[in-house]
Amino acid sequence: MNWMTLALVCVGGFVGAVSRYWIAQKWNAPKGFPKGTLIANLAGSVLIGLVFGLPLSIWWKALGTAGIAGSLTTFSTLMKEWWELWRSGQKRLAILYLLLTYGAGISLVYFGYFLGGSLFDELK
Repeated sequence: MNWMTLALVCVGGFVGAVSRYWIAQKWNAPKGFPKGTLIANLAGSVLIGLVFGLPLSIWWKALGTAGIAGSLTTFSTLMKEWWELWRSGQKRLAILYLLLTYGAGISLVYFGYFLGGSLFDELK
């Protein structure tokens, strides 16, 4: 890793972390369904697929994946919010949260990858 790659990961990390915080503040309701975290995780899934679907340089991939998507998505918050739903007796909602996150996340990575490849083909 060189200094330029490290700088891009740091800049991307800042953008992703601030975006995740803003999304969580706007969409997460106290004691309710964690929509903000779901939105952030799914947006990061599309971004990762898109970045890997496009023929980008290692610098752009570092910025988009390790930087932005890496700090935008959050497994630890997902687990904390899942546990809070489960512990408060909202077991069906907790299961729905995991199913939506993983099912839609996997689908959106594929969609982003397909979209990136399609965009590249159109630009040729």
